[in-house]
Amino acid sequence: MSEARDADEAPTAGGDDDARDAAIRRVEGEFSEIAQRFQRIVMRNAELLSPGLLPGAYKVFTTIVRHGPVKASELTERMMVDKSQLSRLIAILEERELVVRSPDPHDRRAQLLEATPAAKARLEEVRGPREYGLLRELRRWPVADVERLADLLHTLVQGAPGGPADE
Repeated sequence: MSEARDADEAPTAGGDDDARDAAIRRVEGEFSEIAQRFQRIVMRNAELLSPGLLPGAYKVFTTIVRHGPVKASELTERMMVDKSQLSRLIAILEERELVVRSPDPHDRRAQLLEATPAAKARLEEVRGPREYGLLRELRRWPVADVERLADLLHTLVQGAPGGPADE
């Protein structure tokens, strides 16, 4: 059993509950800050990649880069987006020559989406050194601290609503 679970099940005095609740609120606040920072990065990168590109289209594009070539149906599941919304975003990416479709060699009815080589190169330019800020910051930490952070986040994700425990 994990330390987090052991601590959760241990009897606590009233003051400990208040301290725990305050610490949890701090964690929630920090996650909120991370989410806001991520959204700003997505908006900035979308604009740099292709002026006027919607942040949602940028997210679809980067998912295609990471997992492509990929079927649109796989993107729908992976990104948990509506098929019609995804279709519109893919059309935007195609119009801007960021992605192309090709026949799926395993399913003649399906098509695969893949980022163009030029778009992949542009993405690397856009991401640049600021994109790797987390990497730079965590390289300053002792390895044991990075591993502990990864373990704690994994434990949190496993038990969080909508996580693997709910499936």
